This record gives sequence, structure tokens and C-alpha cells, in this order.
Amino acid sequence: MSGLRVNSPPGGPREAVSRCFSPSRRPALGFEIMSIHIVALGNEGDAFHQDNRPSGLIRTYLGRSPLVSGDESSLLLNAASTVARPVFTEYQASAFGNVKLVVHDCPVWDIFDSDWYTSRNLIGGADIIVIKYNVNDKFSFHEVKDNYIPVIKRALNSVPVIIAAVGTRQNEELPCTCPLCTSDRGSCVSTTEGIQLAKELGATYLELHSLDDFYIGKYFGGVLEYFMIQALNQKTSEKMKKRKMSNSFHGIRPPQLEQPEKMPVLKAEASHYNADLNNLLFCCQCVDVVFYNPNLKEVVEAHKIVLCAVSHVFMLLFNVKSPTDIQDSSIIRTTQDLFAINRDTAFPGASQESSGNPPLRVIVKDAVFCSCLSDILRFIYSGAFQWEELEEDIRKKLKDSGDVSNVIEKVKCILKTPGKINCLRNCKTYQARKPLWFYNTSLKFFLNKPMLADVVFEIQGTTVPAHRAILVARCEVMAAMFNEYLYTDSCCPAGIFQAMCLLICAEMYQVSRLQHICELFIITQLQSMPSRELASMNLDIVDLLKKAKFHHSDCLSTWLLHFIATNYLIFSQKPEFQDLSVEERSFVEKHRWPSNMYLKQLAEYRKYIHSRKCRCLVM
Repeated sequence: MSGLRVNSPPGGPREAVSRCFSPSRRPALGFEIMSIHIVALGNEGDAFHQDNRPSGLIRTYLGRSPLVSGDESSLLLNAASTVARPVFTEYQASAFGNVKLVVHDCPVWDIFDSDWYTSRNLIGGADIIVIKYNVNDKFSFHEVKDNYIPVIKRALNSVPVIIAAVGTRQNEELPCTCPLCTSDRGSCVSTTEGIQLAKELGATYLELHSLDDFYIGKYFGGVLEYFMIQALNQKTSEKMKKRKMSNSFHGIRPPQLEQPEKMPVLKAEASHYNADLNNLLFCCQCVDVVFYNPNLKEVVEAHKIVLCAVSHVFMLLFNVKSPTDIQDSSIIRTTQDLFAINRDTAFPGASQESSGNPPLRVIVKDAVFCSCLSDILRFIYSGAFQWEELEEDIRKKLKDSGDVSNVIEKVKCILKTPGKINCLRNCKTYQARKPLWFYNTSLKFFLNKPMLADVVFEIQGTTVPAHRAILVARCEVMAAMFNEYLYTDSCCPAGIFQAMCLLICAEMYQVSRLQHICELFIITQLQSMPSRELASMNLDIVDLLKKAKFHHSDCLSTWLLHFIATNYLIFSQKPEFQDLSVEERSFVEKHRWPSNMYLKQLAEYRKYIHSRKCRCLVM
């Protein structure tokens, strides 16, 4: 029982499920119209043993649970994915016979950064949420706890949450107290940390030491099915109340209010962040460092800020950080063994260099490593996670397998985090994960800081340091580079007004993805407002519509027209409603909700109710 840390009903989770779903307690309404939506978040994969582990937690449960029907090939419905990283996978199956089970498995947390609109809808529509992580991946656990759990807490609405800690801690059976083991112990997520996270969310905490029938069936499956039954009972109860109310009235039936028209779907533009930086390497613009082989022959040009964003070795080489700041002997040794800076004025070609600010010359001491440097830089500029492609490129150049392994090990050392044991033991495990030391986090370290800055903007007496390489890579218009989005590929405006101002700048400077992000933010903010807030807010929705049209935000302007029509009774009372053009007014009147026909029927129904002096069950 050590694997289950939850206060279960007597007899264990499976017995509790059996009692809740016994024939005598089966809900009165049939299950043919019932459905359960489960959202699973997080990656339970083990970075050290991922090659040999079985399928993931959700897929394993769906394939083995006796209460879930559907063969292995029919479970997978679709996968909304990018080339290298799936955003979420959707499963559909039948549970308890006729209950439709829909599961969205989101192994990568990027969806909260790149598509907040979709992620919020997923969380808001969930009946059960499962948060899963691997106990041997402490870095990812703390990243999720600090950055994403607060977002989930705000979106939760009395939805049961299960936190599943998957895997066996690598040092659990090693009582050794040597420095190496102590360091390993620090890389695992402790039981206390998991329980504390569960308390923050009011969640049920489970430890699953492996994904076998014992843990999946008895522990995880039992608890999950218990919550599934609770969700079904609640939905059945709500349906019975509605049916009872409907059957209790035998007079004239009230008018049926039709559903408003569906709002237009606004699809966000896919991120081309890594592609922008990768193109920067090939276009050779704004280079500030040139690498040479031991024979002083130029090999490749690069950009300090991109290299420093992914590697502490380059931070040390370019004096962004000192050895005292890094405090890692292996990184210091790697820097000294691989590279040397040359500032000799007698260097071949030095006289032809620009007298203003010539690129820094770096000698690569290792000739074999230098022969693969162009491929290594392409790997780094692409996000430093496509290890298989890097190995294949290196093998094409080097015939000796020992040389290949040696170069790969040096790349691992370059990407090492100070103070941590090199976790890149198996490069293939990062194929399914997001780019290592992803740029949108690491480049943020240089935002609005003078380190490596080669351009300074002055704005009303305030100086803003920036980096020409990033500006050129991310946008064609330099003046648009003041916003954080260009460094991080994400932004979070303070409100609708700021989002519209940013949208205007994005359209002016042709940053289309930023424009889409602002559109999604405005839509999400307006959709989340209750009717009372919409009626009392000072925001001029018609002015917002006109600005969206003027700045060619067609998706937002179309959505705002539908939004005004859907909330006709609110916006038609506002003075700015008269500012709508004839065409806009015609559209709103045609698509208004509720319709004139319904209001007329409702008035007649009220008249009938008052004439009979009976109580209206609807109103």
C-alpha cells in the first residue's frame, strides 16, 4: 500500500468504485448521452530510462482497464502536434458500457505559453484533471510548480485533481552518503514535495512506482474511476432535476430560447521562434564572433547572444559570467580545452576588419571538433534538442566511431548546467521534449540588460539596451523590438487596452504572431466577463471594433461583431452602439441574441401566465 497516498473509502479504490456503480445505485437516466472529459497534464517520462519504459500513464490505463472498451488502434483519435513536439493527444473510448470517455493528454506544458485560449478551455471543460510527473525530473517539476500550477489554480472550478508521481527514485535503495549520491538525491522529487503540491491544489496524491497492472489497475485506475463515478452521479442528478421541472408543468409551454450562433474560431499563428534564430545563422547578419580552426582558417560566423543563451561555456568565454559565478570546474575546463580568444593585431586578415567593432576571433583548439562546428552551431540555433540529426550529421563527416562519441560528449559538456550532474546521458530522450534551455526562457536573461548589447534606444529619456542579432532575426522593422515578446515568444498584457495598443504596433511592424496573441488575449478577456461586468465596464466595444478593422485584424473584428450581437441586450443600451455603421448594424440586428421572435413569444407567455395567475417555473 505504499504506492497509494490517499484517504480511500474502506476496501480500497476498486471496491469503492464497485459500490458507487452497483445496479441499485445506478443513476436513473441512461448513460448513452453521458460523457466524461479528462485532461492529463505533464510528462511522466524518465530522462534516464525512457527508451525501455512502456507506454505512458494515460494510454496504459485506457488499454488495460476492464471498465474501458476500445482496442488499441481505436483509442487514439488524433494528435494536434508540431513537427517535433506533440501539443496534446486526444483519446476517445467507452467506459462503464455507454459512457463516452474523452481524454486530452498534454505531455508538454508549452500549450499554456503558446495557446492560452485552448489550454484555458481544456481546463474549464474538464471533469477530472490529472497532473503527472516523473520523480527523477526535479528540474521540470519545479518549473511546472512555479510557472504553471498558479495558472491551473486560477482556472479550476471544483474539479477533482489527481497528482501522479511516476517512477522509482534512483537513489531510494542507496543509503550511501558520498557527495555523488547526495547530488543524485537532490535531483529527485521527494514525497513531501509532491504532497505539498497536492495540498495547494486540494488534490489526491498518488505514487506509482511503475506503469504495470498493479499500480495502474489497483491504485491509479481505482481512484480515477471513483472520481468518474462521482462526475456521472452529479451530471445524472442535474439531468433528473431538469426533467422533473419540465414534467411538473402541464400548461402552455414557455418559448424555447435558441442557442446563440457560434463565435468565430480564432486560430493562433504557429511559433516560428526557433526558425527565426536558425535563419539568423545562415544569413550571417550582425555577426559578432568568428570561429577559426587551429590553422587560423575561418570556419563559421555566429552571434554571442544566441550562444550564451544556451551555454555557460560561451558565457564564460565571452566574459558574461566569471568562474566565480559559475563555480563548476567541468565547465571551466571545457572552455579552456576547446576555445581560445585571439586579439592579435597581426592576425591574418585583421587589417581588413572594420575599425569600428570587428567580430571577436575565437580559435577552436580541437581540430576534430572544429570540423563539425558548423553542424553543432546549426543544432544549437535550432533549439539544441534534435540529437539524432546532429549525430547523423557528425557521422557523415567522421569515419571513426570514437571521434563521433568524443564530439558528442563535448557538445553535452557545452550544454551542461552548472552544479548539476550531466543529465544528457541519453540524447534520444530529448527528441520528444521541447528544445533544451529553450530560447524563450534563456534569452529573457538578456532582456533590457547591457550584457552583450550592441544597440541602445532612447525613449523619452529612458535607455533600452538591445541586441541587433535578435532584432534582425525577429522582425523587419527595428523600432518594433522594444517588447518582451521578441525575446521570449510570449507576452501577457496588463489588460485589453494594452493588448490593443500592442496589436496596433504588431500590425504596424508586421509581427503577425504577436498580433494573433493579442487577438486571443482580447477575446479571452471579453469571454470571461460576466454580464454585469460587461454592462458596467467603461470599455468602448465599438471603438475596439473600429480599431481592429482599421489595423486589418479581420479575425478580431469579425469576432467582435458576433460578440456584440450575442450580447445585444447589453450593448444596444450603450451610447456607442449608435456609432456602428449601417452594414455593421444590419449584421448585428440579423444575428442578435435573443431574437425578436423569442422576445415576442416571451411577452405573450408572460401575459398568459399573469392572466391565469399561476407561477412561472421558468422565470
